[in-house]
Amino acid sequence: MFAVFKTGGKQYKVKSGDILSVEKLVADLGDKVRFNEVLALGGDKPSIGTPLINGACIEAEILNQTKGNKVIHFVKRRRKHSSQRKKGHRQDLTILKVLDIKSDQKINEEISFEILGKVSKEPKKITTKSKVATKEPELILK
Repeated sequence: MFAVFKTGGKQYKVKSGDILSVEKLVADLGDKVRFNEVLALGGDKPSIGTPLINGACIEAEILNQTKGNKVIHFVKRRRKHSSQRKKGHRQDLTILKVLDIKSDQKINEEISFEILGKVSKEPKKITTKSKVATKEPELILK
């Protein structure tokens, strides 16, 4: 199943487990966020919203807050004023991992994205079968 959603003025096509970079979101690392502006759902029963699909949302985890590559804007004026100007810009980005695509949720349609809290990470139970030789202490009598 895939979905098309909108954030930061751009549209992204994602499926569960995808990692993508979007424009900066105001949230912390490890937060679970929900995007409510889903434009289309695909899979067994594809549906297209007009403009949005009611009850559809995408849940994702924030992996990192970073900056994009530098974009250089070079301006050169010709003729009699021969001046040059070089400006650069780096866009702030958020790296996301899509956790789940849901189509039947009660969501607030007025909010485009909301923070749900931290992602619960259950500790892994590691069981090892190691044989430890137990030796009884010897008594030393003098």
